[in-house]
Amino acid sequence: MKEKRIDFDLAGRSISFRIGAVAQQATASVITQYGETTILTTVVVGKENSKLDYFPLNLEYAERLYAGGKIKGSRWVKREGRPTDEAILTGRMIDRSVRPLFANDFRKDVQIINTLLSIDGKNSPDIVAALSTACALSVCDIPWNGPIATTRIGYVAPNGDAKGHYMVNPTSEEEAISLFDLVVSSNKSEVVMIECKAEQVNNEAVVTGIAEAVSQNAKIVTVFEKLRSELGISFKPQESDEKLVEKIVHKYEKELKKMLSEMADKENVGGGGMSELEEKITKEFELEEGVFSMFMPALFKKTMKKLVFKDQKRADGRAFDEVRPLSAQVGVIPRVHGSALFSRGETQVLSIATLGPLSMQQWIEDPEGQVMKRYIHHYSMPPYSVGETGRIGSPSRREIGHGALSEKGVEVLLPDEEKFPYTVRVVSEVLSSNGSTSMASTCGSSLALMDAGVPMGAHVGGIAIGIVRESQNKYQLLTDIIGIEDFFGEMDFKVAGTEKGITAIQLDVKNMGLTHSQIVETVELATTARMKVLSVMNKALSAPRTSLSQYAPRVVMLTPPEDKIGEIIGPGGKNIKKIIADTGCEIDIDDSGKVSISGINKEKVEMAIEMIKSVYKEYAIGSEFDAHVLKMFPFGALVEIAPGKEGLLHVSRMGMGFVKDASNLFKEGDSLRVKLEEKDDRGKLRFALVKDEDKKEEVSQS
Repeated sequence: MKEKRIDFDLAGRSISFRIGAVAQQATASVITQYGETTILTTVVVGKENSKLDYFPLNLEYAERLYAGGKIKGSRWVKREGRPTDEAILTGRMIDRSVRPLFANDFRKDVQIINTLLSIDGKNSPDIVAALSTACALSVCDIPWNGPIATTRIGYVAPNGDAKGHYMVNPTSEEEAISLFDLVVSSNKSEVVMIECKAEQVNNEAVVTGIAEAVSQNAKIVTVFEKLRSELGISFKPQESDEKLVEKIVHKYEKELKKMLSEMADKENVGGGGMSELEEKITKEFELEEGVFSMFMPALFKKTMKKLVFKDQKRADGRAFDEVRPLSAQVGVIPRVHGSALFSRGETQVLSIATLGPLSMQQWIEDPEGQVMKRYIHHYSMPPYSVGETGRIGSPSRREIGHGALSEKGVEVLLPDEEKFPYTVRVVSEVLSSNGSTSMASTCGSSLALMDAGVPMGAHVGGIAIGIVRESQNKYQLLTDIIGIEDFFGEMDFKVAGTEKGITAIQLDVKNMGLTHSQIVETVELATTARMKVLSVMNKALSAPRTSLSQYAPRVVMLTPPEDKIGEIIGPGGKNIKKIIADTGCEIDIDDSGKVSISGINKEKVEMAIEMIKSVYKEYAIGSEFDAHVLKMFPFGALVEIAPGKEGLLHVSRMGMGFVKDASNLFKEGDSLRVKLEEKDDRGKLRFALVKDEDKKEEVSQS
């Protein structure tokens, strides 16, 4: 391919696309630079495998630490290992943007690799990678119905008379003040992908932000369209089997509808007479062996449309806006810090919350450095949840994606570490799956966190909306979609939030994108359904527990004077080790000088607090203290009143007259009552013994 370069302004910053400059053996290659963030995208189109019943697209996002001038922190391993969750999520976001636009019957292997070459800390690499991918696919002569573009939108809330302000592709500094992080992929008018994390933002603000993103995307799409035109590339859909599908559905409509209804209580399709039907259709329509499996999704999609538009009903018999039966329970597992069981129809999720000190935060190494993650949500969907056997091992990309969606939906409701100095981990175990387990995990997480006593301001609930379309003007939205409505439908629009507003959105489509009016209607429908979900959750537990579980650690943060940190630690860690040994608590001191104390036993935690406070406490002359003897000398005793607070109790200040050898009076470990008499400029202390008449009598008798 002949080398070509495109430059234009994007949100006040220059963006450039260098096409065909490197990796000439790939089908297409693009180096995209936005500011100083740079991505290399390569597309390779391989051989066709017509026997597959799916499109073999493999899209990767490869982070490189050199992009930020970093070397991996491990002493033994310096090569980048498995992708980080963030890299996987970026790859999934781009995949969800471009996959729906490939022709349904396209079966060639396609691999897209986005390699992060440099990062400037201002311009988000995920947006650069998404645009680079769209550009690379635009110059490939394959059946891809693009181009599209991707834009991030930020939002600053109204202030007084000032209106709310939207920011296009905000810098990292602008993202810090934004009320939401909204990423939208679209062509000039239809949205194919949405990813959003918001701070309880109202519907209107989010929908307007989506419209703003589409407007910005349209400008970029125009550039890519011009590029395609110059290269003579256009979308050429392959021959459709629509007529054959129509004939089969017309002949076997009754049987297909029956099977659709039978599959309504399952996540996965198949079974229930599928093999018999396959045999009949294959024989009657003279299909080649194995071809039926490729036709099956189209057959059931067509059947679902007839069910919805002709019969005006859903596969499971519900009304179009009906939510399945809901139930919520808390405190269902003993000894764990918090637990909840949330069910919606056949979808059932068990969420378990665990609390720990801030030292248990997850460290993440990426090209911009190391960051700490305080709230962690892990989603697990074992094979039994869909009635199957299968592999158990590391999490799939789908599990990572679903866990991240639930995490972002709940995270904005968590108090900051000043108010709640804990690391929080929630694991959502999918026990049974039939549609939108990610939203069930969001509901379960919220309930488990409140059961654990995490002071959240409100519950977060979620719901998924689907769509069945004859055209962009003739469509039907479906509330709370089940598995087959997701699989054979055209949209999975998940919305999570509180009674106040939206906290997370994720949209995937199957082919056509969504118009603005469809988005508005979907968000409103999701809001109505979410209120029903939140009502059930609030009946189970309407506010956080007022106290933590007896099995959860008690965490307390102290902020001692900076010049006292050394005294708390002591020479060689002597003082802090003693406090840990005496109390059994975990004690950590961070780089800012904050001291974290955590332990299961409340009394021991209080004891550790007092021991640490005593180190930097100001002691007044004349004050009395309980002390113990550290060491005896002929001339007196070295006593300690607090960890690291030692001083001399001279024999002359014991009040016992002449004593030849003070070592005969006390031994190491003895407890005494002393009074502070002197404190010099260097902080050295001198004590006097508070009179002990019994001890004085013993001395006089001896």
